[in-house]
Amino acid sequence: QVHLVESGGALVQTGGSLRLSCESSTAIFGFNAMGWYRSAPGKQRELVAIVSTSGHTNYADSVKGRFTISRDVGKKTVFLQMNSLKPEDTAVYYCNAKSHTNLNYWGQGTQVTVSS
Repeated sequence: QVHLVESGGALVQTGGSLRLSCESSTAIFGFNAMGWYRSAPGKQRELVAIVSTSGHTNYADSVKGRFTISRDVGKKTVFLQMNSLKPEDTAVYYCNAKSHTNLNYWGQGTQVTVSS
């Protein structure tokens, strides 16, 4: 069974930076893609960034140029480096892994709060 554990969420001021980590219980090359989503109060969960097995990345327009997704295969971990944070980035951030059979796995979420 796949377990994803996120960490790194915190309270930070506008313009600050955070790095989120998502550690998988299984080898991440076993997934078709891994990514980060976020849920803000009153809003639907949205895709923030995703990285495929081949290394191709994709970002939400709202975070392009500020966020970077990366991975460490040996550590079975995916990261989300978040710079120039804005209050509208405040949300619970969830790690997601998509299997080659289209199964979705989710972490428990980590809270990011950006104060103005």
